[in-house]
Amino acid sequence: MARTGRPRIFDRDEALLQAMMLFWEQGFEATSLLQLRAAMGNISAASFYAAFDSKEALFKEAVEQYMVTFGRVTECLTDLTLNPREAIETALRRTAKMQTDCDHPNGCLIVLSASTCSSKNNNIREIVAGKRKKTRSNLHDCIQRAVENGEMPSSIDVSMLTTVFDTFMHGISTQARDGVPFATIDQAITQIMNIWELAKHSA
Repeated sequence: MARTGRPRIFDRDEALLQAMMLFWEQGFEATSLLQLRAAMGNISAASFYAAFDSKEALFKEAVEQYMVTFGRVTECLTDLTLNPREAIETALRRTAKMQTDCDHPNGCLIVLSASTCSSKNNNIREIVAGKRKKTRSNLHDCIQRAVENGEMPSSIDVSMLTTVFDTFMHGISTQARDGVPFATIDQAITQIMNIWELAKHSA
């Protein structure tokens, strides 16, 4: 009599990782429940809903997982042992390195996965917009710290300079997705950091 093997044990952490990768590659709306269940080990619909409740809840959890793993490249913005200029440059270079790594989808999940969601999924757009807002806030605080410690003149427009670096950081994502290599983006970061010196001496 043929012996049957043990039932496959559902690995929730691995399933979440695979879902995150799929959302990262395809975006929220383009990723179907069928694709998610297949990527997560061909789990049944019942198992999916028991483990994650809904596609939206899974996406929200995938975003949180991204932020504590790949998204940690910008944590240096809050590292007070780094001077503000060093913190921003480090964040940009780490971002570029991570987003061009061939071991996972290129670009940034937070920038790409919900940017084109329809109005019916405004709640999904708000999830990632909140994460981008937090990064922008950290950039702003970093530049404000430069003003407070005398690295930047008090007359500098902190919001303007924040927008410059925030916009460049978002641009890295589309450049990486389009296949622009790390070396090219890295050279661009060297050039964008010249804006720091210009702002420092022109304000």
